[in-house]
Amino acid sequence: MKCVDDFRLTFKNPAGGEEKYVPIMIGGMGVDISTADLALEACRLGGIGHISDAMIKTVTDRRYNTKYVKEKLKKYKFNVNNSDKSVVQFDLDELAVATRLHVEATMERKQGDGLIFINCMEKLTMNAPKETLRVRMAAALDAGIDGITLAAGLHLGSFSLIEDHPRFREAKLGIIVSSVRALQLFIKKSAKTNRLPDYVVVEGPLAGGHLGFGMDWAEFKLEDIVAEVVAWIKEQGFDIPVIAAGGVFTGADAVRFLEMGCGGVQVATRFTVTKECGLPDDVKQEYFKASEEIIEVNQISPTGYPMRMLKNTPAIGSGIRPNCEAYGYLLDANGSCSYIQAYNKVLEENPDAKKISEIHVYEKTCLCTHMRNFDCWTCGHYTYRLKDTTNKLPDGRYQLLTAEHVFKDYQFSKGNTIALPELDESAV
Repeated sequence: MKCVDDFRLTFKNPAGGEEKYVPIMIGGMGVDISTADLALEACRLGGIGHISDAMIKTVTDRRYNTKYVKEKLKKYKFNVNNSDKSVVQFDLDELAVATRLHVEATMERKQGDGLIFINCMEKLTMNAPKETLRVRMAAALDAGIDGITLAAGLHLGSFSLIEDHPRFREAKLGIIVSSVRALQLFIKKSAKTNRLPDYVVVEGPLAGGHLGFGMDWAEFKLEDIVAEVVAWIKEQGFDIPVIAAGGVFTGADAVRFLEMGCGGVQVATRFTVTKECGLPDDVKQEYFKASEEIIEVNQISPTGYPMRMLKNTPAIGSGIRPNCEAYGYLLDANGSCSYIQAYNKVLEENPDAKKISEIHVYEKTCLCTHMRNFDCWTCGHYTYRLKDTTNKLPDGRYQLLTAEHVFKDYQFSKGNTIALPELDESAV
C-alpha cells in the first residue's frame, strides 16, 4: 500500500532540469487565514505553501503596523454615505509596497526545500481590475515569490499583464480551474505569451470558499474532472502537472489522485484548525464543532460565485454599512458591488429602522468587512470530519493541531487512517 511520500511533484525549470517536491500544496486561504507561518511550515517540510494577497493592505496593517486602511478611510470619508462608489480608488503605488512588504517578510524567513506561492484572485477588482492585478502580481515577483497561483476567475489575460517582467519565465505560474474547458480557454488566450502554466490546480465541487460551479455543483465529481484534464494535457503533449483539490481529506484520498496521474494535491480544510492558521481560536472551535447539516453552499458572495460556509457564520444576514471607503476590494470597474445594491434595497424597504443593527441583508454579504474580521466562516465540504482528527478536551474544546502534524499525516499515512496528536497536557 502506497503513501503520499512515495510520489514527488516534479517541475521543469528554465534550465531544463527537474525540481522535485513533496506533492502536498496548502491552498491560499484569504484573508490571512493562510498565514506566512502556515506557508513556511509547508515549505520547511518540502512541500508548497501559499500566502494570499486578498486584502493585502489589511494584512500588512495587522502584521506590519502599516496604516493603509485608516488613511484610505480618511481620504474618502466624505463618500461614506454615497451609494456611488466610483470615486473610490486604490493607490497602486501603496498596493505594490504592501504586497512587497508581505512577500519579502515571508521569503526572508524561508527554510527547507519547498516553495512559497501567492494566491491571486482575479475577482479582487478594486475598482480597476486590470491595473490592480498587474501591480499585485508584479510586486510579488519583485519581492521574490517562488510562484503565483491565479484563482477566482478565468484569468484569460493575466499572463500578458506580466509577460515583460524579468521573472515571468523564472517563477512558477499556475492556474486554478474547475473544468477542462476553462483550462483550454486559458491556454488559448495565453498562447501569445509563449508561456504554458507550470501547474494546473483542478478544484472540485467539495472545496471551501468560492466554487467554480453553479448551484448544480453536486452533479460534478473531482475524479471525473481530473481525469478529463489529465487526458487532455496528455493529448496535447504538454508536460504540466495537475494538482487535485477539493475534498482531499486523508492521505489515502491523495494517493488515489496521485495514482490517477496527478502530480500533487492541494489541501486546506484540515489546516484551518492548526496553530499556524490565521483564524481566531474561537472560530477554529466552531469548525471543530460543525456538523454536516450546518454546512451549506449559498449565493451571498458579491463575486457572483457560489460559496460554501457554515450556516452559523455571522456574515449571513448581517446588514452592516458597506465599507468600500476603507476596503472596497470587490468594487468592479464601475465602482459597483452587489452588496451595496442589496443593502440599499433593504434600507428602502425599512425606512423606519432606527439603527443599522436592525437591518438584515440576506441576499448578499459585505464580503470585504466580514472576511477582514473573520466573520465569514467559509469551509470545505468535509469540515464536519475535523472533530475526528484531534482530541476532545475535558472542557469540551478540541485540541488545536500543528501544521507539521497534519502535513506529515497526509505524507505518511496509509489507508484511511488519521493519526491523532499526542494529548497536550497543558491544554487539559
